[in-house]
Amino acid sequence: MKSKWYTLLSVIMLFSLLAACGGGGTSGDTGKAPGSGGAEAPSGDKGETTVQFWHSLGGKNGEYMDALIQRFNASHEDIEVVGTFQGSYDETVTKLQQAIASDTGPDVSMLERAYVQMFADSEVLEDLTPYLEGSGISADDFTPGLMGHSVFNDQLVSLPLNRSTPILHVNKTLLDEQGLQIPTTWEELKEVANALVVKEGSEYKRYGVTMPYDTWYPIAMISQAGGTFFNDDNTSIGFGDNGVGAKMFAYLKDLQSTGALYYPPAQDSGNIVNSMFVEGKVGMMYQSTGSIGGLSSAVDFDYVTAFLPKDEVYANPTGGANVTMLSSSKNKEAAWEFIRWMEMEEEGGLEFILQSGYLPFTKKMVESEQIQELWAKEPNRKVAYDQLEFAVDTNKDVAWPEIMHEFFSAMEAIMYDSKDIPATLDTFKKETERILAQ
Repeated sequence: MKSKWYTLLSVIMLFSLLAACGGGGTSGDTGKAPGSGGAEAPSGDKGETTVQFWHSLGGKNGEYMDALIQRFNASHEDIEVVGTFQGSYDETVTKLQQAIASDTGPDVSMLERAYVQMFADSEVLEDLTPYLEGSGISADDFTPGLMGHSVFNDQLVSLPLNRSTPILHVNKTLLDEQGLQIPTTWEELKEVANALVVKEGSEYKRYGVTMPYDTWYPIAMISQAGGTFFNDDNTSIGFGDNGVGAKMFAYLKDLQSTGALYYPPAQDSGNIVNSMFVEGKVGMMYQSTGSIGGLSSAVDFDYVTAFLPKDEVYANPTGGANVTMLSSSKNKEAAWEFIRWMEMEEEGGLEFILQSGYLPFTKKMVESEQIQELWAKEPNRKVAYDQLEFAVDTNKDVAWPEIMHEFFSAMEAIMYDSKDIPATLDTFKKETERILAQ
């Protein structure tokens, strides 16, 4: 499998370049120079063990992560964690692969959950099982629905950190003005989205629903329509021959044709749809739960969140990132103490979750007085957690990064260029089968 590692490296480097050009990565910066971490980092001024931690959080969430690191350092005289923002998830993966190849990787890294299997398969991640056992922690202590990307080859190689799900963000003021109910099915979504459209001449003044340019949302809809991204034995896609993919894309194109769906340009799509939602130019939005905090402080209307509407079933993929320890780390005990503290201690991850809006990732967090009070005060924040009941682990394969690039191409052909849906999906299916057969 290690030969596939180097093949995928070139693919991810290409994809990261495209993502950077498209502005699809994590925006913002903490002000630290990317790429300054490394396993051979110097010790701190006081002779502590220095732990290099790479992450992908910029903007406000980056500030929250910086604050978490400062709290850890203030409470540990013998360990200093140096956190370094590495850009988007894809950019972090590319830098991590290059650093591992040159033996300059960090001790601890954030890793987008779909990439964990690729690194695990290359045997560069530390098995955290003995560390958990040594600290009296069980895998059962973590939130159900968020551990699907943690165990590979019988090893626990990552733990959840900044995890999320896509949910429906709703301008309830607009719906109330039209006498509309929050949609719970695709059919209801179609009716509500079309009822919200405002068109003057040839110009749309308001759209019904939108979503960022991302594979996350089509993947959610594939699951809702009864399909799977890969078939059972991971030799092909699970939404081709059964018609699920064609049904899903035909549904989106139908919405797009009437202005019920605004499908944004690839470049900076997340910020574009967020701005349109805040400005009332669209009534509903598929977007991450991680946006709740920012949206709540920006809107001047009645804002609520809801489950993603179902087709055959309710279903949603999880997203966000896990935390991993690199097997090449020369500071494993100190690295584990940082991970343990971040995962389990109240002043660690819990404070970060309260600030950011990501999902509480341990049962202890969920039961905490702070989370219960937050959910009572802001029920929008609880919707994503409740939706975990319908979470599905999808697009899991070591070749996912390469296939993801091909899926983006299929999405662009259909959503931007209106290419024939069955023909486009057939081409994607054949390319996926070729990649999986390598």
